[in-house]
Amino acid sequence: MAQPKGAEYLKTAEVADILHVSPKTVTRWAKDGRLPHSRTLGGHRRFPASSIRQLAEGLIQVGQGE
Repeated sequence: MAQPKGAEYLKTAEVADILHVSPKTVTRWAKDGRLPHSRTLGGHRRFPASSIRQLAEGLIQVGQGE
């Protein structure tokens, strides 16, 4: 799948750092359809940075009781 110009994509380990979970958890969530992702020609998952950051912001707000 071709990546649009200007779009930023994250690797599994980067997503794990942002969401404070293990890379295995990120992989499992991606397999379960919980995280949006695409695959590189080599089969590696790439996650749209904007979607992951939006999810992280939502989790922070839920953690703060909003």
